[in-house]
Amino acid sequence: MREFVFTLSYDDGDALMDVLADSPDVRVTTLVCPMTTESFWRIDRVTGSQDDVDQVTEILESDEYDASSISDRRCGGSKYTDILDDAAGRSTVFTHVSDATRCDAISLIADRYLPGPILCEVKRRENRAYWRLLMRTDEKVGMLYDTIGGRLRDGIEFRFEHLESVATPPTDPLASMSLRPEQRRVLETAAEMGYYETPRETTLDDVADRLACPRSTVSYRLRRAEAQLVETFLSST
Repeated sequence: MREFVFTLSYDDGDALMDVLADSPDVRVTTLVCPMTTESFWRIDRVTGSQDDVDQVTEILESDEYDASSISDRRCGGSKYTDILDDAAGRSTVFTHVSDATRCDAISLIADRYLPGPILCEVKRRENRAYWRLLMRTDEKVGMLYDTIGGRLRDGIEFRFEHLESVATPPTDPLASMSLRPEQRRVLETAAEMGYYETPRETTLDDVADRLACPRSTVSYRLRRAEAQLVETFLSST
């Protein structure tokens, strides 16, 4: 497995990064996973003072703020958010974006160029976002590099850090988590049927038929299981 690491530095004008620039104690740790070339899920763990956490959480939930696009073009599509954790000095926000047909999100750009599964880790602090893309091969990473640089809107600066083999493997998200039986069954069935393959080998309708459940129920349980996986991953790291 290879990792492509780079930093994006932001000038004024990005609502989320402006808050972080003014609040150096706030941290936002993000895990992003593309599902298709037009959809992805992400989870943001926010820590800091309660006022800052509340402000960042409100921004991430807002339909007016696009946390993913690196260009002047909004991702559009359908956006679903859910607060998974809301405690003193921290929150965890789950976001699912679908039907983003013209989206300049790094995760979706990477999915267009890089074969196999992709995992994106982002750590935001002050005016900088530190990106780590984990991938099976870096065969076309040069095209990815050029595309990201060409899509950046004014006010974002790109700095390459390194491209090398992964020194620290990702933490196993299943190591310390406990899914509800119905969530585990849906997740295992979807994986078995190729729902997470690229290209996808099945649909939610097919998974629902296999389980003899309504499609809406399967979709909900799958989203909750995915959110729990990501939550456990961030907690362990």
